[in-house]
Amino acid sequence: MKKFISLQIIVLFFVNSYSQFKVRVNLASIPVSSDKIFIAGSFNNWKPDDETAELHKNADSIFFIDFPDVDAGLYEFKFTRGSWEKVECKKDGSDIENRSVKIQSDTVLNFSIEAWKDQFAVQEKKHTASKNVIILDSAFFIPQLNRYRRIWAYIPADYESTSKRFPVLYMHDGQNLFDEFTAPFGEWSVDEILDTISNTKECIVIGIDNGAEKRMGEYNPYDFTMHDNNGDKLIKTEGDAYVDFLAKTLKPYIDKKFRTLPDARQTCVAGSSMGGLISLYAILKYPNVFGNAGVFSPAFWTAPKLADDVKKLSSKINGNIYFYAGGAESETMVSDMQNVIALLKSNQKIKLKVQIVPDGKHNEANWRREFPGFYKWIF
Repeated sequence: MKKFISLQIIVLFFVNSYSQFKVRVNLASIPVSSDKIFIAGSFNNWKPDDETAELHKNADSIFFIDFPDVDAGLYEFKFTRGSWEKVECKKDGSDIENRSVKIQSDTVLNFSIEAWKDQFAVQEKKHTASKNVIILDSAFFIPQLNRYRRIWAYIPADYESTSKRFPVLYMHDGQNLFDEFTAPFGEWSVDEILDTISNTKECIVIGIDNGAEKRMGEYNPYDFTMHDNNGDKLIKTEGDAYVDFLAKTLKPYIDKKFRTLPDARQTCVAGSSMGGLISLYAILKYPNVFGNAGVFSPAFWTAPKLADDVKKLSSKINGNIYFYAGGAESETMVSDMQNVIALLKSNQKIKLKVQIVPDGKHNEANWRREFPGFYKWIF
């Protein structure tokens, strides 16, 4: 169950526009409940008890809410009764996908709720990491940021039985890569994919946990202002320090601890959303350290100065960059990505792979589906 939605989802479904419309939301039917009902979505930081998004009853006892000034764009949301333990679900208790609407005019939306999650016994999440996954350090020190972070490692099955060296893939949001127990939105299943993939070079994968509330700053090399119903919030950049940590602290440690192929051509950095943004920035800033990058659903809208750095720094890149975006992620996801790709094409030493899925959404299920193709191509 998506008990909360990370900022990587929030930022990519918020769309600014000069056009604003009136939107009414009606609940035609709901399970019997005396609790208050709220909408939590991309427009209010997925706050499950946001008083400004509380529904009310009309004279016919129909729950409704009016939004008078809604920007044109794509929005995702769910109904709750004030917490994620009381989120809507299917009638058998299973989770539903985020609801999604595209606003382009004055709109009346009608929905029905089948059941509430708290009507069912809580299902305990299980650990799913394969035997080839280890916790390298539960509190690895990041001197550049003066904080600690859990580090995961996927080690190929034949590492101990051979003397060969392996390329390394560094990935952000380590919580979501290997283990369903730690993945609030579902895992990428990187370990299961690499355990079963055939005719492909084996690789060590290093996962770095995100810093929760620190994530937005750590994964962005630029200051930016985030807008939502609770007002504007300035996010101060820590992206340069985070990338310095990857290149100057973590990679030397990994190269010393494991039999790696340490040159840039055998080293890749990858991530999704904000992780996609910081992956591209890592290869821009350290092209002699990271020769390859996987840029999934990048949050380029949070980085208006990125184009300047791409123009200034991309001439030094001599490697592979894999781009992925889904057409159902936001109004500008694909176009923002294509604008950056157009700038990179001026450097003929960069080999580009661009994958656009028209119905692709912004979630781990889509990135999991895309990962095998990325992995087979990137090295």
